[in-house]
Amino acid sequence: MNMQQTIDPAGAAAAEPAARVPSKAAIADDKVMLRAARDLTRDLAEARPAIYWTDMLLSAGLGYAALAGAILVGSAPLAVALGVVAALALYRALLFIHELTHIHRDALPGFRLGWNLVVGVPVLTPSFMYEGVHTLHHARTRYGTAEDPEYLPLALMKWWSLPMFVLIALLLPVALLFRFAVLVPLGAVIPPVRKLVWERFSALSINPDFRRRAPEGDLRKRVFWQELGGCLWALALIGSVFALGWRPLLIALAVLSLAAVLNQLRTLVAHLWENEGEPMTVTAQFLDSVNVPPPGRIAEIWAPVGLRYHALHHLLPSMPYHSLGEAHRRLAGHLGGDSTYDGANHPGMWTLVARIARSTMRAR
Repeated sequence: MNMQQTIDPAGAAAAEPAARVPSKAAIADDKVMLRAARDLTRDLAEARPAIYWTDMLLSAGLGYAALAGAILVGSAPLAVALGVVAALALYRALLFIHELTHIHRDALPGFRLGWNLVVGVPVLTPSFMYEGVHTLHHARTRYGTAEDPEYLPLALMKWWSLPMFVLIALLLPVALLFRFAVLVPLGAVIPPVRKLVWERFSALSINPDFRRRAPEGDLRKRVFWQELGGCLWALALIGSVFALGWRPLLIALAVLSLAAVLNQLRTLVAHLWENEGEPMTVTAQFLDSVNVPPPGRIAEIWAPVGLRYHALHHLLPSMPYHSLGEAHRRLAGHLGGDSTYDGANHPGMWTLVARIARSTMRAR
């Protein structure tokens, strides 16, 4: 899930494409791999509500408790440590927004509402900001093209695109606070503002050219209630300054900024970003995406809720996050180390960052 992420992050990445990586658009589909992905994982496709609810609630509870501790303790080192714990726990809780975009609406009764009440609205990232957006990234003919809201050819851009892409995420919590506290009320009375806010500032996308279409059906109703809740909460946060001072709000914003930067780093290494805009086969999309499987354990911290298996997720987008580890073990064992499947497996974040950085350094 690309949360994260800035609302319009890549003014940073609006560099001219430069370095040239061999195109993956011509890669043919590996039908053996695709068939195995389908046949070997059929029994893993059911979402287990107990896992979802327990994981989400424990993550959110730990995050809020640590955040309260960071605000209340008098020791600066302890406050920083608690802030880091809060950022990691809330980051994990927030990434369930990715699951909400893929699970069947009847699979987890009440989970969308519960997540929005516990996480989405309190951190000003309700589920509508990803629903109807992330699925475009998975559309067969959109991935890696100009119509993909979650794709930029970062490996082909100037070197300075990468640090700007990551660091601009620091501003995301403040931007969200401004969106819900100022722009939403203005949009309620000024239709052109409302249109601008919806098209430009209502999606967790990284493509600066993406314009969101008006919501339809059930999503339209959810948008109304989620925006109303977000607006009231944002105004309450600003109003809290008069009663509690600036410290609690600033610490909360700092914690969420850290979570946003971590998510942006994860987004940076979720793909290889080597496509120049051509439609790609499913296998090509898979090889442009990234798995960071065990034995490394740290990936479960920076890519939680199944996102360490991002390439596998592109093969099986509806597979619940708690089944991806087993699905990976089955496919890796069945297809072997010299297979196409193994080509999307990578050792860790910094190896991937270095690969993309080297590509940008070749920019002319």
